[in-house]
Amino acid sequence: MSKVLDSIRVVEIGGLGPGPFCAMHLADLGADVISVVRPAEPSGPTGTLLNRGKRSVFADLKSETGRQLVLSLVAQADVLIEGMRPGVMERLGLGPQACHEVNPKLVYGRMTGWGQDGPLAPRAGHDNNYASVAGALWGCSPADARPVSSFAMVGDIGGGALYLMTGLLAGIIQARETGKGTVVDAAIVDGSAHMLNLALSARQRGAVADVRGESMYDSSPFYETYVCADGHYITIGSIEPQFYALLLQVLGLEGDADFASGQHDRAMWPQRRARLQAIFLTQSRAHWQAVFESTDVCFGAVLSPLEAAQHPHMRARGVYNEQGGVLQAAPAPRFDGQAYATRPACEAGAHTAQVLEAMQKPGGVWR
Repeated sequence: MSKVLDSIRVVEIGGLGPGPFCAMHLADLGADVISVVRPAEPSGPTGTLLNRGKRSVFADLKSETGRQLVLSLVAQADVLIEGMRPGVMERLGLGPQACHEVNPKLVYGRMTGWGQDGPLAPRAGHDNNYASVAGALWGCSPADARPVSSFAMVGDIGGGALYLMTGLLAGIIQARETGKGTVVDAAIVDGSAHMLNLALSARQRGAVADVRGESMYDSSPFYETYVCADGHYITIGSIEPQFYALLLQVLGLEGDADFASGQHDRAMWPQRRARLQAIFLTQSRAHWQAVFESTDVCFGAVLSPLEAAQHPHMRARGVYNEQGGVLQAAPAPRFDGQAYATRPACEAGAHTAQVLEAMQKPGGVWR
């Protein structure tokens, strides 16, 4: 089965987190990805789930041999992905200028947390640091709790890898139309801030406040996470009036004095939340799933990835699968209603001999 990115060739300079994830995503959609890793790092991202669908070669980028191998690969590539601190690739002789000399159409993707410039550009950091400075961590909890986000989701993946991929694909389109490559500066702080534009639009309408705990999304009883009798959690998102009315109907709260005034009577929100907390504490998560999942209340059970893999909806769509005992999510999005099959991950350097042999042949190409 052909895939949408079958014609794309990618050189990935092996690293951690969002860069390898972006390269995996490209490989999931059909791109031919070669990940270049240092021989001393077999425990790095190659050989793991993030290396699925790729090929891997060893190269010491500090050596002339390693540098020339990368440039040889770049000469045939559409994309290069690197996640070094600003200036490192230039010092290795593999910066944008050197790569564009051998391939003017190359889209050079730079994945960093802080970006290529600015006061924090040379500093180290991680997902939570970038998301917090970008403003994206601020609303990730109730007002009385410490802000916390799901591991790597907000910064590394949401604000980083997916924005890098958007930039790379846009750059490829431009290169194919103009014959000229570009440098994509994908900073996690930029992407994480850009994702806030929906929230900033809600702020513009007055739906999101500048003080934690004073917005509909972090203080209303109808957009909330509740604990159940078994210690598991559920989410309610009955924002629209018809869904809120249905919530009250299903719970037998129509006409109840505590819910008699309008949905947006903020003075009653604390009392209504307490009532709902008490109700949801009377039964297990599974009970509430049976009650709500066949309705339009806007309900979701809080599941672990292992539990999510067994949920009937996720199983029906084939969202999760196992390869070699490793749980993983299928490629997304889908095309013509079909999800692409995953390809196995390889070990670090597994294709070094194969790639070198191919490159040494007259007119040698990757495949």
